[in-house]
This record gives sequence, structure tokens and C-alpha cells, in this order.
Amino acid sequence: MSQTETAIFAGGCFWCMVKPFDTQPGIQSVISGYTGGHTVNPTYAEVASHTTGHTEAVKITFDPTVISYAELVNIYWRQTDPTDASGQFQDRGDSYRPVIYVANDDQRRIAEKSKADLAASEQFNAPIVTQIEAAQPFYPAEEEHQDFYRKNPFRYQIEEMGGREAFIHQNWH
Repeated sequence: MSQTETAIFAGGCFWCMVKPFDTQPGIQSVISGYTGGHTVNPTYAEVASHTTGHTEAVKITFDPTVISYAELVNIYWRQTDPTDASGQFQDRGDSYRPVIYVANDDQRRIAEKSKADLAASEQFNAPIVTQIEAAQPFYPAEEEHQDFYRKNPFRYQIEEMGGREAFIHQNWH
């Protein structure tokens, strides 16, 4: 049996953060949920009210012998606008802010180096503001939010076209 690790990333609407990871070799699961807040087991409506302090995030279980944490961080950057601290694309507010939640010192070192490398690359004309924070309890979202890109492909495509797809194409390809 292979060893697994977890990674937690917040990058705007969690619907749009599942597919880029879910399609990679070595990924065992990608769960949409909430983290970083002060309410135990929050609901989608509570998080959307911007009163719980949570961000929408994805929790990825992966086999580090197939895909490294550093590779996951690289995939993460390419799904987000790392210069926007107030949300991502059409999704605004703290519940959509970009955060890399690290589980240990090794993840923190990798994430911080990756962020510094991105800042040094001068790829963007604005500062890299994505936060790197210690992982906190993660609460899975309701079932209708899991695997959204598969269950609701048309609505997922509309969400992607809300600025994320164009930004990714312009800045990461």
C-alpha cells in the first residue's frame, strides 16, 4: 500500500479547483470544503454569508511517490490569480481568497520557495499576495458541491468562463 499525504488549497470557487487536480496521476481524491474559519462544520450558506471566516478550498489526497507536493503547488498557481487577495475572478470576498494551507514545515518550505520564485519571475506586474497559512480543520462541503465539474458540466463551464479561463490562458500558457 502506498503512503498518502494531503494538500489543501483555496483559490476561489471550489468547483473550479477540483478538475485541475482530479485529472492528475497520483491523486486519490479531491474534496471540496471549507477551512480557516471559526465555525465548526459550516454549511455552504453560512460560508457564503462571509461570517464564518472560512475559505472555500479543496483537500487533495495524493501519493507523493507519483506526484510531489511541489508539483501540486505548481498546478495550484496556474489555477489562480496570485495578485488578487480579495477573491478570485468573479468570486469576491474572504471566502474566496487565495491561500495555500500547509500541513507541516516541509510543505511550508516548498510553498514559500515557490511563492518567492513566482514573485522573482516578474511574471506579474503586481505583488504575489496569496497567503500561506497553517492547515486548520477541513470540513467537507455538502454532496452537491463534490465533483461539480462532472455532475454539472454546463454550470461548471459557465463558472470557468467567469474570468478564470481567460486569465489562465493569458497568464499561464
